[in-house]
Amino acid sequence: MEQVKDKVEQAVDGVKNLAVQDGGKPQGQKKEKKKKGGDADGDARPLEMTPPPQYIEDRNKIFDRVKKEHDEWVAKQPREDIQITMPNGDVRIGKSWETTPGEIARGIAKSLYERTVISRLDGEELWDLERPLERSCKLELLDFEHPEGKKVFWHSSAHILGEASERRFGCSLCIGPPVEDGFYYEMSLPDGGVVQTSDWKPLEKIVEKAVKEKQVFERLTLKKEELLEMFSYNKYKQHIIQDKIPDGTSTTVYRNGPLIDLCRGPHVPNTGRIKAFQIMKNSASYFLGDAKNDSLQRIYGVSFPDKKQLEEHKVYLEEAAKRDHRKLGKEQELFFFHDMSPGSCFFLPHGMIIYNALQAFLRSEYWRRGYQEVMSPNMYNSALWKQSGHWQHYKDDMFTFDVEKDQWALKPMNCPGHCLLFGHRERSYRELPMRIADFGVLHRNEASGALTGLTRVRRFQQDDTHIFCTEEQVSSSVFKTARFDTDHTIRSSKKSWACSTSSGPFMAVSDSRSR
Repeated sequence: MEQVKDKVEQAVDGVKNLAVQDGGKPQGQKKEKKKKGGDADGDARPLEMTPPPQYIEDRNKIFDRVKKEHDEWVAKQPREDIQITMPNGDVRIGKSWETTPGEIARGIAKSLYERTVISRLDGEELWDLERPLERSCKLELLDFEHPEGKKVFWHSSAHILGEASERRFGCSLCIGPPVEDGFYYEMSLPDGGVVQTSDWKPLEKIVEKAVKEKQVFERLTLKKEELLEMFSYNKYKQHIIQDKIPDGTSTTVYRNGPLIDLCRGPHVPNTGRIKAFQIMKNSASYFLGDAKNDSLQRIYGVSFPDKKQLEEHKVYLEEAAKRDHRKLGKEQELFFFHDMSPGSCFFLPHGMIIYNALQAFLRSEYWRRGYQEVMSPNMYNSALWKQSGHWQHYKDDMFTFDVEKDQWALKPMNCPGHCLLFGHRERSYRELPMRIADFGVLHRNEASGALTGLTRVRRFQQDDTHIFCTEEQVSSSVFKTARFDTDHTIRSSKKSWACSTSSGPFMAVSDSRSR
């Protein structure tokens, strides 16, 4: 009995020792103190690299050296009276190389300055608020609600995210642009590391520190050789510099805190303007969007001038998620995608009802406006694509293959085929304008990481048209096409719209010459 009693007491003591408190600590055991610098989500790594990457100090030395020379040059520039014309016609007098848009804004009202993100000169050139004006100009002050102001605000936020990423990972930054709903930054982590969701909170903490410091965004122009020296540690920046900046020219960098980044700008005055910041997601990507290049890490974020706007944005995203076409397509059995053919949609019977209704509507609108429907081949010999310029500029985004020892490609657009259709016989001026419409299938070799529901696919059909006309008919044809595009859009959305035209981008695929 004594032995049994002893065993029972031992068991009782053992149970007492198993009682836990404070996240699994046995009773009587002191709670471990978290290491200073660690994050609150269980990541044992320090919040930031200690010591920081050597390239930060090296960059700053070059920046400070060139800035000293620049400041000396600016000091020698003549100060002359300049006229600054406001949108309401008010004219203010300033000094060249001294008066800043920010100074003008503060002179009107402190609240105006605080809500202004960026300025715009003469209706065209965006200008940092604290960058001295160099000439007389018309001045606009743009806030976050202005499309250009929002882009600048999110671009500056991307720089702060880049700073946080360098401080935490010691990574090589690539590009960090604003996008439609926020911004992202691409980077390569040491030893092929990947960003984890557990990194989000630590990165946001570093961002919060940078915001509290109100780091000033400093602009500086550097020569190409100085840029190559400054970013010698970063092969991605080296590639961009060599590829985008001609020899013998210069471009700008911006510094905020320890970060110096290759950037045309402009930016907000300081990091303190970013009152609300949140990382939204992260993913893998390829440098320059090419699967043949290095795999990178991409972190997406969003920011606002106040926390209320961030909360409203999160509610908006929650509501939008409920109406995501990918979710509705699955729930209502409209369409689906399969790994056996990524980016190519399977339309189910219910989906085809909607698809055919939309196509019938478009077809009726085409007939009403004098268009003729045609059908053209899905694949062409590479000679046609070389003639059009697509092969030289767009080959990597096309599905190509060999047929009888010759190269062919699935068509990514209808333009060259429609030119063949128009030119297959002599045409009379009486046939012009000739308006043709094509619902043919198109294929584009989109990167797998870019595929997104029905909005980014590899196989699709579009309401594609071309108009062949005389020079005298161009103006009326463009006007009628614009009316066609906007009539139903305005009617359905009940919003005002603006329409602009372009003769083609620089180095358009249809023309290899500079425009």
